[in-house]
Amino acid sequence: MGRPLRAIRLGRMPYREAWARQRALAEQRKAGLVDDTLLCVEHDPVVTLGRNGGRESLLLTPAGYAARGIELVESDRGGDATYHGPGQAVVYAILDLKPDCKDLRKYVRRLEQAMIDTCADFGVEATRFEGEPGVWLRDPWRKIGAIGARVSRWVTHHGLAFNVQPDFAHFATIVPCGIADKGVTSLARELGRPVPLDDVWDRIAAHIAAQFGRALVAPRTPAADLGIPLPSAPAAREAAP
Repeated sequence: MGRPLRAIRLGRMPYREAWARQRALAEQRKAGLVDDTLLCVEHDPVVTLGRNGGRESLLLTPAGYAARGIELVESDRGGDATYHGPGQAVVYAILDLKPDCKDLRKYVRRLEQAMIDTCADFGVEATRFEGEPGVWLRDPWRKIGAIGARVSRWVTHHGLAFNVQPDFAHFATIVPCGIADKGVTSLARELGRPVPLDDVWDRIAAHIAAQFGRALVAPRTPAADLGIPLPSAPAAREAAP
Protein backbone atom coordinates (compact mmCIF):
# COMPACT_ATOMS: atom_id res chain seq x y z
CA MET A 1 0.00 0.00 0.00
CA GLY A 2 1.19 3.51 -0.78
CA ARG A 3 0.95 6.60 1.36
CA PRO A 4 -2.61 7.62 2.30
CA LEU A 5 -4.48 10.13 0.14
CA ARG A 6 -7.61 11.78 1.55
CA ALA A 7 -10.35 13.20 -0.68
CA ILE A 8 -12.27 16.04 1.00
CA ARG A 9 -15.61 17.33 -0.32
CA LEU A 10 -15.86 21.09 0.11
CA GLY A 11 -19.17 21.44 -1.73
CA ARG A 12 -19.81 24.68 -3.59
CA MET A 13 -17.88 27.74 -2.45
CA PRO A 14 -16.23 30.92 -3.78
CA TYR A 15 -12.79 30.59 -5.34
CA ARG A 16 -11.07 32.73 -2.72
CA GLU A 17 -12.26 30.59 0.16
CA ALA A 18 -11.14 27.36 -1.49
CA TRP A 19 -7.82 29.00 -2.36
CA ALA A 20 -7.31 29.91 1.30
CA ARG A 21 -8.04 26.37 2.38
CA GLN A 22 -5.64 24.75 -0.06
CA ARG A 23 -2.85 27.19 0.82
CA ALA A 24 -3.31 26.51 4.53
CA LEU A 25 -3.36 22.78 3.90
CA ALA A 26 -0.22 22.96 1.73
CA GLU A 27 1.65 24.59 4.61
CA GLN A 28 0.43 21.83 6.92
CA ARG A 29 1.63 19.23 4.39
CA LYS A 30 5.10 20.80 4.22
CA ALA A 31 5.30 20.50 8.00
CA GLY A 32 4.27 16.85 7.85
CA LEU A 33 1.11 17.46 9.87
CA VAL A 34 -1.40 16.10 7.35
CA ASP A 35 -1.54 13.45 4.65
CA ASP A 36 -1.63 14.05 0.91
CA THR A 37 -5.10 15.47 0.22
CA LEU A 38 -7.48 16.21 -2.63
CA LEU A 39 -9.95 19.07 -2.17
CA CYS A 40 -12.99 18.48 -4.39
CA VAL A 41 -14.99 21.66 -4.96
CA GLU A 42 -17.55 23.27 -7.24
CA HIS A 43 -17.03 27.03 -7.59
CA ASP A 44 -19.29 30.02 -7.94
CA PRO A 45 -18.61 31.60 -11.37
CA VAL A 46 -15.05 32.97 -11.50
CA VAL A 47 -12.38 33.77 -14.06
CA THR A 48 -8.85 33.33 -12.74
CA LEU A 49 -5.74 34.66 -14.41
CA GLY A 50 -2.55 32.69 -13.78
CA ARG A 51 0.99 34.03 -13.55
CA ASN A 52 1.55 33.40 -17.26
CA GLY A 53 -1.72 34.98 -18.35
CA GLY A 54 -2.09 37.99 -20.59
CA ARG A 55 -4.86 40.59 -20.54
CA GLU A 56 -5.67 39.68 -24.13
CA SER A 57 -7.25 36.46 -22.82
CA LEU A 58 -9.92 38.51 -20.99
CA LEU A 59 -12.75 39.48 -23.36
CA LEU A 60 -14.62 41.71 -20.88
CA THR A 61 -13.73 44.55 -18.57
CA PRO A 62 -13.84 43.92 -14.80
CA ALA A 63 -17.19 45.73 -14.79
CA GLY A 64 -18.42 43.46 -17.58
CA TYR A 65 -17.55 40.35 -15.58
CA ALA A 66 -19.21 41.77 -12.47
CA ALA A 67 -22.38 42.52 -14.46
CA ARG A 68 -22.56 38.84 -15.41
CA GLY A 69 -22.00 37.66 -11.84
CA ILE A 70 -18.48 36.38 -12.59
CA GLU A 71 -15.70 37.15 -10.12
CA LEU A 72 -12.28 38.05 -11.53
CA VAL A 73 -9.21 36.97 -9.55
CA GLU A 74 -5.45 36.97 -10.14
CA SER A 75 -4.09 33.65 -8.92
CA ASP A 76 -0.61 32.39 -8.04
CA ARG A 77 -0.94 29.27 -10.22
CA GLY A 78 0.75 28.78 -13.57
CA GLY A 79 -1.15 29.10 -16.82
CA ASP A 80 -3.40 31.63 -18.51
CA ALA A 81 -7.07 32.60 -18.09
CA THR A 82 -9.40 29.84 -16.86
CA TYR A 83 -13.10 29.78 -16.01
CA HIS A 84 -14.52 27.87 -13.04
CA GLY A 85 -18.18 27.55 -12.21
CA PRO A 86 -21.15 25.34 -11.40
CA GLY A 87 -21.12 22.02 -13.22
CA GLN A 88 -17.32 21.78 -13.20
CA ALA A 89 -15.44 19.25 -11.05
CA VAL A 90 -12.43 21.05 -9.58
CA VAL A 91 -9.82 19.01 -7.71
CA TYR A 92 -7.03 20.76 -5.81
CA ALA A 93 -4.14 18.38 -5.19
CA ILE A 94 -2.03 18.92 -2.08
CA LEU A 95 0.65 16.28 -2.66
CA ASP A 96 4.20 15.84 -1.42
CA LEU A 97 6.03 14.80 -4.59
CA LYS A 98 9.10 13.62 -2.70
CA PRO A 99 10.79 11.26 -3.25
CA ASP A 100 9.36 9.66 -6.39
CA CYS A 101 7.94 12.50 -8.51
CA LYS A 102 10.26 15.50 -8.23
CA ASP A 103 9.49 16.42 -11.81
CA LEU A 104 6.82 19.03 -12.64
CA ARG A 105 6.28 17.72 -16.16
CA LYS A 106 5.73 14.21 -14.83
CA TYR A 107 3.31 15.59 -12.22
CA VAL A 108 1.23 17.38 -14.87
CA ARG A 109 1.16 14.32 -17.12
CA ARG A 110 -0.11 12.17 -14.25
CA LEU A 111 -2.97 14.62 -13.59
CA GLU A 112 -3.74 14.57 -17.32
CA GLN A 113 -3.79 10.79 -17.32
CA ALA A 114 -6.22 10.76 -14.38
CA MET A 115 -8.64 12.86 -16.45
CA ILE A 116 -8.07 10.77 -19.59
CA ASP A 117 -8.86 7.62 -17.58
CA THR A 118 -11.96 9.30 -16.12
CA CYS A 119 -13.19 10.07 -19.63
CA ALA A 120 -12.60 6.44 -20.59
CA ASP A 121 -14.73 5.32 -17.63
CA PHE A 122 -17.64 7.13 -19.29
CA GLY A 123 -16.86 5.83 -22.77
CA VAL A 124 -15.26 9.06 -24.03
CA GLU A 125 -11.86 8.92 -25.75
CA ALA A 126 -9.61 11.78 -24.63
CA THR A 127 -5.95 12.54 -25.24
CA ARG A 128 -3.21 15.14 -24.85
CA PHE A 129 -2.45 17.99 -27.23
CA GLU A 130 1.31 18.37 -27.42
CA GLY A 131 2.53 21.65 -25.99
CA GLU A 132 -0.80 22.52 -24.33
CA PRO A 133 -1.35 21.15 -20.80
CA GLY A 134 -4.76 19.66 -20.20
CA VAL A 135 -7.00 17.01 -21.75
CA TRP A 136 -8.57 17.17 -25.19
CA LEU A 137 -10.96 15.44 -27.58
CA ARG A 138 -10.15 15.21 -31.30
CA ASP A 139 -11.88 16.08 -34.58
CA PRO A 140 -12.31 18.90 -33.92
CA TRP A 141 -9.93 19.62 -31.07
CA ARG A 142 -11.85 20.68 -27.96
CA LYS A 143 -10.73 20.88 -24.35
CA ILE A 144 -12.48 19.02 -21.55
CA GLY A 145 -9.99 19.40 -18.70
CA ALA A 146 -7.53 22.10 -17.63
CA ILE A 147 -4.53 22.05 -15.28
CA GLY A 148 -2.91 24.81 -13.24
CA ALA A 149 -0.12 24.00 -10.84
CA ARG A 150 2.08 25.53 -8.18
CA VAL A 151 4.85 23.66 -6.35
CA SER A 152 6.74 24.84 -3.27
CA ARG A 153 9.34 22.60 -1.61
CA TRP A 154 7.87 19.82 -3.75
CA VAL A 155 4.42 20.18 -2.20
CA THR A 156 1.73 21.03 -4.76
CA HIS A 157 -1.42 23.06 -4.67
CA HIS A 158 -3.96 24.09 -7.32
CA GLY A 159 -4.73 21.19 -9.64
CA LEU A 160 -7.32 20.40 -12.30
CA ALA A 161 -10.75 21.47 -13.55
CA PHE A 162 -12.85 18.91 -15.44
CA ASN A 163 -15.90 20.07 -17.40
CA VAL A 164 -18.90 17.96 -16.43
CA GLN A 165 -21.84 20.23 -17.34
CA PRO A 166 -20.79 23.90 -17.04
CA ASP A 167 -22.40 27.03 -18.50
CA PHE A 168 -20.63 27.48 -21.85
CA ALA A 169 -21.81 31.08 -22.11
CA HIS A 170 -19.34 31.90 -19.33
CA PHE A 171 -16.46 30.30 -21.26
CA ALA A 172 -17.24 32.76 -24.07
CA THR A 173 -16.01 35.63 -21.86
CA ILE A 174 -12.36 34.48 -22.09
CA VAL A 175 -9.90 32.93 -24.48
CA PRO A 176 -9.61 29.66 -22.51
CA CYS A 177 -5.99 29.06 -21.51
CA GLY A 178 -5.03 31.64 -24.15
CA ILE A 179 -5.92 29.27 -27.03
CA ALA A 180 -8.15 31.09 -29.49
CA ASP A 181 -8.52 28.53 -32.28
CA LYS A 182 -9.92 25.56 -30.33
CA GLY A 183 -13.13 24.98 -28.43
CA VAL A 184 -14.23 23.57 -25.10
CA THR A 185 -16.56 20.70 -24.31
CA SER A 186 -17.95 18.77 -21.35
CA LEU A 187 -18.72 15.21 -20.39
CA ALA A 188 -22.47 15.89 -20.47
CA ARG A 189 -22.24 17.47 -23.93
CA GLU A 190 -20.31 14.51 -25.31
CA LEU A 191 -22.65 11.94 -23.74
CA GLY A 192 -25.87 13.84 -24.39
CA ARG A 193 -27.07 13.38 -20.83
CA PRO A 194 -26.54 14.81 -17.32
CA VAL A 195 -23.65 13.40 -15.28
CA PRO A 196 -23.55 13.60 -11.44
CA LEU A 197 -20.54 15.55 -10.17
CA ASP A 198 -20.09 13.11 -7.29
CA ASP A 199 -19.54 10.24 -9.73
CA VAL A 200 -16.86 12.23 -11.56
CA TRP A 201 -15.07 13.27 -8.35
CA ASP A 202 -15.02 9.64 -7.17
CA ARG A 203 -13.43 8.48 -10.41
CA ILE A 204 -10.90 11.31 -10.67
CA ALA A 205 -9.81 10.78 -7.04
CA ALA A 206 -9.35 7.05 -7.64
CA HIS A 207 -7.31 7.66 -10.80
CA ILE A 208 -5.10 10.28 -9.12
CA ALA A 209 -4.43 7.82 -6.30
CA ALA A 210 -3.46 5.17 -8.86
CA GLN A 211 -1.21 7.54 -10.82
CA PHE A 212 0.75 8.55 -7.72
CA GLY A 213 0.75 5.19 -5.98
CA ARG A 214 -1.36 6.43 -3.06
CA ALA A 215 -3.97 4.59 -1.01
CA LEU A 216 -7.27 6.48 -1.26
CA VAL A 217 -8.84 6.94 2.16
CA ALA A 218 -12.49 7.89 2.78
CA PRO A 219 -13.20 9.14 -0.75
CA ARG A 220 -16.25 11.10 0.45
CA THR A 221 -14.83 12.62 3.65
CA PRO A 222 -16.87 15.78 4.43
CA ALA A 223 -15.09 19.10 4.81
CA ALA A 224 -16.04 19.19 8.50
CA ASP A 225 -13.60 16.32 9.10
CA LEU A 226 -10.61 18.17 7.67
CA GLY A 227 -9.26 18.53 11.19
CA ILE A 228 -7.17 21.70 10.87
CA PRO A 229 -8.04 25.37 11.39
CA LEU A 230 -8.48 27.17 8.09
CA PRO A 231 -8.80 30.89 7.30
CA SER A 232 -11.93 32.13 5.54
CA ALA A 233 -10.21 34.35 2.97
CA PRO A 234 -6.75 34.48 1.35
CA ALA A 235 -4.59 37.48 0.67
CA ALA A 236 -5.80 37.53 -2.94
CA ARG A 237 -5.99 40.40 -5.41
CA GLU A 238 -8.81 41.11 -7.78
CA ALA A 239 -7.65 41.53 -11.35
CA ALA A 240 -7.11 45.24 -11.96
CA PRO A 241 -8.81 47.04 -14.84
